[in-house]
Amino acid sequence: MQPALNPDKDQADYVFLNRWAIKSNEIRRGDIISLISPKDPGQKIIKRVVGVEGDLVATLGYRKEIIRVPEGHCWIEGDHTGHSMDSNNFGPVSIGLITAKASCIVWPPSRWQLIHSFLPDSRVPLNLVSKSIIGIVQF
Repeated sequence: MQPALNPDKDQADYVFLNRWAIKSNEIRRGDIISLISPKDPGQKIIKRVVGVEGDLVATLGYRKEIIRVPEGHCWIEGDHTGHSMDSNNFGPVSIGLITAKASCIVWPPSRWQLIHSFLPDSRVPLNLVSKSIIGIVQF
């Protein structure tokens, strides 16, 4: 999740994972979440939510260039685009795999901060972009 988390490769960030935040199933675009890896159920991963159900997402190397996120799923990506095992490798993930939302960085002390949800402009779902731009994209 570099650069949002672990910007210094020599020192890891420790984050507070809020399990209560996901009980209401209100996962939003831009949230950083912890989830069970769809590729390896014994592994937990941390990624950013790029799209929620119904969103049209322009993928980065997935088998389709544009995908509509199915009901009960989300599209997740690491911030280190192109160097992350994420939905561009395994597709939309079930929200049932989400275990927590990252709320704040708690270690090291120099990095103490709340984690705010944001989505880079380049990763905003197509259905949220101006209608004139969507007209260019062929479905």
